[in-house]
Amino acid sequence: MSIEVRHLRCFLAIAEESSVTRAAARLHLTQPAVSRALAALEQHLGIRLVDRSTHHLALTAEGQAFRDKAAAAVTAFDEALDATRLRRWPLRLGHAWSALGPYTTPLLRRWEREHPDTPLELLRIDDRTAGLTRGEVDAAVLRGPVDTPGLITELLFTEPRVAAVTSDGPLAAHATLTLADLSAAGPVILNTVSGLTTLDLWHPESRPTTTLTVANTDDWLTAIAAGRGAGASAASTAEMHPHPGVTYRPLTDAPRVPVVLARRRTGTAHPALPQLLALARDVAAPR
Repeated sequence: MSIEVRHLRCFLAIAEESSVTRAAARLHLTQPAVSRALAALEQHLGIRLVDRSTHHLALTAEGQAFRDKAAAAVTAFDEALDATRLRRWPLRLGHAWSALGPYTTPLLRRWEREHPDTPLELLRIDDRTAGLTRGEVDAAVLRGPVDTPGLITELLFTEPRVAAVTSDGPLAAHATLTLADLSAAGPVILNTVSGLTTLDLWHPESRPTTTLTVANTDDWLTAIAAGRGAGASAASTAEMHPHPGVTYRPLTDAPRVPVVLARRRTGTAHPALPQLLALARDVAAPR
């Protein structure tokens, strides 16, 4: 059997729903049809993509690796058939939460002025590579070390880190804070999907004893505002995500955060990528 895009759609739905039944309902197909599509895909690849030994379906290691490739293929297929993109090919720039910080607006305004025939779409995607490995964007602004295979990165600038604390809590009364202040005050809230901060930011002997994990920046801010803990992030977060219940304070002993522009090493690249990189360099250059 030849593999078609429908096989990939079935696999991606199963991966997202962790259930053949829910995947079938989402795709408006019968459960046997979705199961057959998955089996055909696995037979074609010669590998097991889904572990069926548990109550809830889970991807195997090979399935996790294949998911990004399948998502990129489906995205490319859909875009190729999108008639609205034939005349004007948008350049998609992904980011996980704070884009280019203070340089975001200058970049967008200059791009509109200097490249009016190529729309620049700024997309927030809660993913470790802001949708880049899945083919959802052409380039991405990423923070911190980038160890994802197949990506090329260029450093644009670095920025200091800040603590994010509850506005009516005791830590908000301090002008500056340290990593030890955060770990001693209670739970540290970590965005484990697209966030920058991990426990490796602390020395082993002073790491927080309790943490709370969330999946995106909005939930991170909500948890901090509710007094459930404190967090650490890059300085651009304070500018791009003000919140009435969250106070930002400089973290005096935390290393600066590298901000890079990333693109895929292989595959079809948007022809305007070099212009985007040049403009990002110029906008973020020290004045």
